Amino acid sequence: MAKNEARRNALADAGIAVLSSVGSRGLTHRAIDERAGVPIGTASNYFRTREALITGLFERIGARLAPTPEDLERRAAQEPSRELFAEYLRDIVRRLSTEREVTLALFELRLESARRPELADTVSSWLRTGFAADVAFNEAARLPGGAREIALFHYAIDGLLLDRLTSSIDPETSTDAIVDALVEGLLPRHP
Repeated sequence: MAKNEARRNALADAGIAVLSSVGSRGLTHRAIDERAGVPIGTASNYFRTREALITGLFERIGARLAPTPEDLERRAAQEPSRELFAEYLRDIVRRLSTEREVTLALFELRLESARRPELADTVSSWLRTGFAADVAFNEAARLPGGAREIALFHYAIDGLLLDRLTSSIDPETSTDAIVDALVEGLLPRHP
């Protein structure tokens, strides 16, 4: 029987909600079924194993956090500059902040992969794919910086989001001001 893509996405969204609210130990097929309001056994029909479930959640996280193709085209058509790079980073932070539940689920999966080595390959593969896409976009848009700078921004943005989504060390400073400071401090100036 063909699987319904809309239902698969709804189940993955329910899995993301479970992860963000109760953590990875509470992530079960039954919990997803209950959160999605579907008959027990539905999630296991779409995601047979825990590995398939985790892979499906990463796919859905990627889809929900991705910039639109139009947004990428618009940025790629602009003159490369540090300001454009900062705008792009602010957009990434905005998407991650707006999709709070998704970002918390992503952090939870990353933490779980540290505790469960069998998840480490899946998580690392997903992160490397996203990183490679960021580097490729940066090169295509001729933005300043290369793979090293992109990696540094990933590290910084992860810390910034952890701070903003949990207990902040400096809630009075705007997120945009922090992104601007990161760009100023991490992105080399070229003549």
